[in-house]
Amino acid sequence: MSGSTPIRALPVHDRPRERLIELGGAALSDAELVAIQLGTGGRDESALVLAQALLAEWGGVVGLARAAVDELARHRGVGPAKAARLVAAFALARRVTGQPEGRVLKTSADVAAVAAPLIGHERVEKVVLLIADHRQRVSRVLTVARGGATGCTVPVREILSLVLRHDGVAFALAHNHPGGTLDPSPADLAVTARLGSAARELGLRLLDHVIVADDTWRSVSAARRTPRSGPPEGARC
Repeated sequence: MSGSTPIRALPVHDRPRERLIELGGAALSDAELVAIQLGTGGRDESALVLAQALLAEWGGVVGLARAAVDELARHRGVGPAKAARLVAAFALARRVTGQPEGRVLKTSADVAAVAAPLIGHERVEKVVLLIADHRQRVSRVLTVARGGATGCTVPVREILSLVLRHDGVAFALAHNHPGGTLDPSPADLAVTARLGSAARELGLRLLDHVIVADDTWRSVSAARRTPRSGPPEGARC
């Protein structure tokens, strides 16, 4: 198909949207699914060709899922509206994958399992707060800080205020390291100690603080207890 051929000029059985309706999403390629989100192509190319170009530029669907709205919008033929639709689609997919509400936080691995789909693949550092009830069941997940590729500030007072405001009894914290390292920084260790101490004074319980990078993780709380050997796999909260 040439780049100037619009999707509406294709036979019905070759159009991504019609194929989705007839065959379901599993039958479509990554480019076809992205093309449906884009809706239209550029001036001289179809939505499918534009989708193929975006996937090539970002190294596939995993890379494209990490792109920000402003980055996608700069690509010729995309713009803010199409970029926002793509980013929103990936955000919804991550939420479905995580399904955090109601999950019981028994171990560090449980905290990481909630946080990794949300922030593990982000290209800037983010901090998420997992608020839990007296049975350590997640009731709410909130993003409480966003920084750059090298770090961000953890707002201790705001975190404790949010836990109390949402009737939390326990909570966990997680942040990502875009560079891939799982080693906690001195600041990570210090803020974990501050949070734990302040939480106890308010009758709250800090379950854990976890660092995630892609699909791997490490417990900062366990690293504080065993700095040389590192945390045991699946350490209990």
